[in-house]
Amino acid sequence: MSSSTVLKAWEACDLTDTLFVLVCTVFCWPIIPAVGLAYSGYSHRRNGMASFMPAILSISVCSIQWFLIGYSLAYGEGSGVIGDFKYAFHRGVLADPVGTIPAILFSEFQLIFCATVCAIAIGGACERGRTLPLIPFIFLWATLIYCPLAHMVWSETGFLGNMGVLDFAGGTPVHICSSATATALSVYLSYPLFRSKKSAIRTPSHLKIHSPGNSMSQLMALVIIWNSWLAFDAGTTLSLNFKSIMALCVTNLCASGGAMTWALITYFESGRWSLDSTFMGAIAGLVMITPSAGFIDMTTSFFFGVFGAIIGRQALRIKFTKLAAHFRWVDNGDSFATHFILGTLGTISTGLFAQKEVAAYDGATFIDGGVFFDGNFKQLGIQILEALIGMTWSFVGSYVIIAVIDCIPGLEVLAKDEDIVKGLDAAEMEESFDGQQCDDDYHPFKNGGPIGLD
Repeated sequence: MSSSTVLKAWEACDLTDTLFVLVCTVFCWPIIPAVGLAYSGYSHRRNGMASFMPAILSISVCSIQWFLIGYSLAYGEGSGVIGDFKYAFHRGVLADPVGTIPAILFSEFQLIFCATVCAIAIGGACERGRTLPLIPFIFLWATLIYCPLAHMVWSETGFLGNMGVLDFAGGTPVHICSSATATALSVYLSYPLFRSKKSAIRTPSHLKIHSPGNSMSQLMALVIIWNSWLAFDAGTTLSLNFKSIMALCVTNLCASGGAMTWALITYFESGRWSLDSTFMGAIAGLVMITPSAGFIDMTTSFFFGVFGAIIGRQALRIKFTKLAAHFRWVDNGDSFATHFILGTLGTISTGLFAQKEVAAYDGATFIDGGVFFDGNFKQLGIQILEALIGMTWSFVGSYVIIAVIDCIPGLEVLAKDEDIVKGLDAAEMEESFDGQQCDDDYHPFKNGGPIGLD
């Protein structure tokens, strides 16, 4: 494409909107490694780096996949379920406006959604899954699971979007998809079917529950994720208008309500303040607000956060039960309790509490609203259908993908027993967060003594 054609298309873009989405994209990007930091903080210190590394792989593999075919499958015309290959290798994806911003910027903003969802999803392999098999898994998962879901919900030809589903920033393509995938990975690692099952040096089992291994990683993750989520929801409007401001404000209030509720419950139960509880409460609020940030008011968002924290905290208790241990249920990243339960609740609640007046704050979005404020009972059914499709598509598809990978020699997905015992940092990583990989016999002076001047 000639430079004159590109520049002419660029002139048709709105510079204010472009700058706004560009800034949001930059602020959103850190959420991907921050998810890895969160998993590293949850994990035992012997698995800290191994739990962080998959997030970096998500960035790299998803970026390549998105450039090759991902963007085209998610946002090409295609059918109601998946796009076509019109934009494969980003052909023609340059300055032509998508709304009021360049197509290449729109693609980059949506790529960060894909990589973030992937980083959350592969947390299901934390502390017992090998890293190498995750590379083909990420590519296949992005192609076969995420891109179709994103197309169904957000593209112009997606059948769920055309049914009128309300999913502002990803209740289903983000939270339900990622958590159903994480659950599929966890279930497969507990009950593998192929090479991991047949291996004499691998024993599928439940993992003993432990407290978070690195509070500093959790703290850094909390700060980055909370900040980036504000940019995610504000930037989803793809233009700078009052709805962008409103989406940011309801997101922050919902996260605050969740963080304070979970932290206070823990304090009144134990008499101590907990960073982990505050973190989980904030995540509960952020998950709840994601599908509804462009459709609800401030008061509703506060109660979303409060009730999300209460319900999420109860759901978290599942992994501590004897029944969970009996069935080898492992949820070390807490993705089921937060992203799955609350992602589903948030998606359905959007159908209950969405307001057509709030949706119209951008001057361009017109909906029929939800059940309680606008009497639109049909919306509830559409939201439930979206959630069911999202969880089924993601769980079944992800389970099949990881099972197929486990059939390939050298790509056994379950780590060896001895590696799980000694820690995956020592088994798979060159480095660790706490310096485990340093030479035990290291001495700063040659031959054990200071170096003299001869």
